[in-house]
Amino acid sequence: MWAILGLGIFMTFRILNFPDMTTEGSFPLGGAVAVTMITQGATPLVATLVAFVAGCLAGLVTGLLYTKGKIPILLAGILVMTSCNSVMLMVMGRANLGLLGLDKLKGTWISVIAVVLVLVLMFYFLNTQLGQAFIATGDNMDMAKSFGINTDRMELLGLIVSNGIIALSGALISQNDGYADVSKGLGVIVIGLASIIIGEVLFGNVSLFERLIAIVIGAICYQFLILAVIKLGFNTNYLKIFSAIILASCLMIPTLKAKVFKGVKLNGN
Repeated sequence: MWAILGLGIFMTFRILNFPDMTTEGSFPLGGAVAVTMITQGATPLVATLVAFVAGCLAGLVTGLLYTKGKIPILLAGILVMTSCNSVMLMVMGRANLGLLGLDKLKGTWISVIAVVLVLVLMFYFLNTQLGQAFIATGDNMDMAKSFGINTDRMELLGLIVSNGIIALSGALISQNDGYADVSKGLGVIVIGLASIIIGEVLFGNVSLFERLIAIVIGAICYQFLILAVIKLGFNTNYLKIFSAIILASCLMIPTLKAKVFKGVKLNGN
C-alpha cells in the first residue's frame, strides 16, 4: 500500500518537477475521512473513495494557491498541509480514531489489487492526450505553452490527481493499521520519495510503465530495509531518522558512482 504513496508523489516530484508538501496533509486526511465514515456506518469501499475525493480537494486548494494566487509551491503545500490538521480534527472530533471490530479493506490481496489498479489507471491516463500534455508541461513549460497547452491547468490537474492517490494510500494504510491519527502524515513524503529513488537507482533509465513498476519495487525494498533496521535491534522510535538516512544514501549513489567511475571505461578489457 505504501507503493501507492510513491506513485502519487511521482506525479508531482518527477513529472512536474516540484516538491509538494501537501502530501503530509492529504495522506492522514485520507485516513481520517475513511476511518470516520466507516465508524459512521459507511462501507469500507465507499469510505475509501470519499477519502480519495478529500485528497483531490486538498490538492485543488494547493493548486489554486499556486497557479492563481501565485504563492510558491512549497509554501502553498505547507499552508494546506497545516490546514489539513485542523480539518482532520473537525472530521474525527479527536486526534485519533480506531476501527476495532469494524469492517475494513485489509489484507495482502486487497493491497495487490489496489496497487495494480492504481498503476494501470495511471499508465492509461499518462498515455492519453491529456496525460501527454501533462507530461509535456513538466518536461518543458515554455514549449508546452507554445503548443497551446494551458500549463496552469496541467499543474492544477497534477496536484489534484497526485493528492487524491496519496489520500487513497492513507485511507488504505489507516484501515490496515486499524486506526487514523492526525500525526500519521509526519515524514511520509520521505517514504514516498525513497520508493521513487530506490526504484531509479535499481533500474536506471527505463520506459514509463517500467518506471511505475520500479516505484512499486522500490517501495517493497524500502520496507525490507526498515524491517532489517528493526531486526538489528534499533529503537523503533528512531525510524524517521533511519528513513532519512536511507533516502539520503540512495540520492547520493548516482553521484558516488560518477566519482568512482570517472574516467574509467567499463569495456571489459
